[in-house]
Amino acid sequence: MALVKLTKSKVDSIDLTKKSGIQSFYYDADLKGFGLRVGSKTKTYFAETKVNRKTVRVTIGRHGVLAPEQARRIAKEKLATMAQNINPNEVEKENRIKSVTLLEVYKDYISARQSLKLTTLNDYKRCIDDYFKDWLQKPMLGITRDMVEQKHRKLTERSQARANLAMRFLRALFNFASEYRDGKGRVIIADNPVRRLSVKKIWNRIERRSNYIQPHQLKKWWDAVWTLQSKPRVSKRKSDAQFVRSRNVETIRDYLLVTLFTGLRREEALTLTWGNIDFEAKTLIVKDTKNRTDHILPLSDFLFDLFIRRKSQSINEWVFEGDGKLGRIIEPRKQMMKVTELSGIKFTSHDLRRTFASIVNMLSDSISYYTVKRLLNHKSSDVTSGYVQHDIEKLRVAMQAVTDFILKHISV
Repeated sequence: MALVKLTKSKVDSIDLTKKSGIQSFYYDADLKGFGLRVGSKTKTYFAETKVNRKTVRVTIGRHGVLAPEQARRIAKEKLATMAQNINPNEVEKENRIKSVTLLEVYKDYISARQSLKLTTLNDYKRCIDDYFKDWLQKPMLGITRDMVEQKHRKLTERSQARANLAMRFLRALFNFASEYRDGKGRVIIADNPVRRLSVKKIWNRIERRSNYIQPHQLKKWWDAVWTLQSKPRVSKRKSDAQFVRSRNVETIRDYLLVTLFTGLRREEALTLTWGNIDFEAKTLIVKDTKNRTDHILPLSDFLFDLFIRRKSQSINEWVFEGDGKLGRIIEPRKQMMKVTELSGIKFTSHDLRRTFASIVNMLSDSISYYTVKRLLNHKSSDVTSGYVQHDIEKLRVAMQAVTDFILKHISV
């Protein structure tokens, strides 16, 4: 520590330190508590004194941006404030938290939730980019209960389910922001305005979807799905791009069939790679599923033959390859709508999972409760399930029973 008169010429003459992380300190001979911190790249003015018997240092600004006399005037103000046992650093932190915006909290939230799945991240991004784009630069403390209620009503006009999703996401951000504390550990953003929806009981009541393809509908649906076939080249002038798009139609057909015969969730099926398929063991595995476990399913004869056919025609690592940037199909909605148009059966990818589950349930007399849970990759709260070891060949029998049930109903 050196005691010098901090003038421009003196500060200019002080050399930067030679090593990164090494700092030198110079204190002004005229104003006690006013000083200069010198590092390997910058020279920075500060004010320092005790507040409640603890030494507090407050950064003022860089030399060159501020002249010594400007920095000295600011230092006097800071020292006067600290003489009243007020820590300017804590005041600044509190003010910063009070002005933190929705976008800033969202970025902090995503950064802190490293284990979030891609589908969840996409839902959150949609909320931010679409539902709350007009609030991004608004301070969290500026979002009121009235604003939340009005936003919820407006979003409900578009979709009741999406309105609830958006508000649950906003509630999570406010809960996360409640951990922002001032220098004394006090909560700054204490109120969660989304509580208004619970207090006034205005959350949208969403009925649990129960749609699935019933057994008597399977043949119509099946016949419509098999119209999704690639068109052979009829001319050398036909472009490769057109042929790839035609082949994608058949890929979507196989995706729908795999989803029906396995009960996989939409993204689980779409993101299958050949590394997930074990042709020797005749199994497929989905890594790190929604419930954080790996899901292993034996392949029925139908599925095994389907994957063999697809593997023989594969062009990349994806089971359901496509011509987009990711190299796989992303959105099969267009072809699904065509199947609906031809069959008269409206369905979603998750309806196919429900169809698989309903068939498993119909076969429950011959399939154990624990096997049913295992086929659907549902966690069980039953302690006994932890002691039940699911033999893969027993599961294969159950998978083949589901396949036989489907094939029986499409052949009538």
